[in-house]
Parts: sequence; structure tokens; C-alpha cells
Amino acid sequence: MSLPVNKRLRSLVLAGLVLALALPCWGAERLAVSAASAKVRTGPGTQFEVLWQVDKFHPLLVVKKQGAWCQVQDYEGDQGWLPQSVLSKINTVITAKSQCQVRAGPGTKFKVLTTLGQGIAFKVLQKQQVWLYVEHADGDKGWIHASLVW
Repeated sequence: MSLPVNKRLRSLVLAGLVLALALPCWGAERLAVSAASAKVRTGPGTQFEVLWQVDKFHPLLVVKKQGAWCQVQDYEGDQGWLPQSVLSKINTVITAKSQCQVRAGPGTKFKVLTTLGQGIAFKVLQKQQVWLYVEHADGDKGWIHASLVW
């Protein structure tokens, strides 16, 4: 049994409206800091106050673009503005938990190279199932479990 035309049309319009409202969340572009460091500001310009500083490979979601500036959101939900020139499409992650072990190989049987806290950014070089081979901005490399990063 099919719906009458006006009920089908109403259903399609409602579905389209729901989708359109959800798109800003789904369509957020994920970029990373490509400069050695960058100042996140309260607004789109150097005249605005600095909120915090981010280092190379820090991943961010672009919420909005305004001229040469991007409003970004970090893994904790904090928002601010960065110039577009310091952002690039680099596959990066950031430790989202405390006690993140970086290992010599892709598995728990490999030696722990270091244990890190929350908020350390890495460039992803390779993926092997649930393990990521990552590189820090200082050149250190190792494997980290995907469940420990954002």
C-alpha cells in the first residue's frame, strides 16, 4: 500500500529538512595544523585574543569558514579561530585518553616505547587493522591502538 501523493511529499520534505539540518555536523572537514605551532583565537583575525596554542599535526574539525579564517573545534569540543594558511589535509590523530602506550609494533606483544597522556598529536603514516603507525612532530615514530586516539 502506498502513501497518497501529498503524504509522500510531506515525508520527503521532512526527511530533506532533517538531513539539511544535520549536514553541518556530518560535513565538517577534518584538517590538521601544518605549521610548527599556531595561535587559536576568539575570532577571525589577529586582533582577537589568543585562547590557546596548538602544535604541528593537531587535528581539528572546521566548523565554519570566514574569509581566510576557519572556526575550528578540537577533540574536547573547544572552539576557536585559525588562519586557513596553517591548516592542511593531513591524516592525523591526537591521544584522547591518559596512559596511551606507543609500541614498537602493531600489537600488545611489542615493546612499549613510551606512555603518553592526553593531547599528543601525531601524523598517521600507516594503518594495520586497529593499529596506527604514527609520527610525532619531533620525528619519533611508533604504533598506537586506534581506540586511544581521536
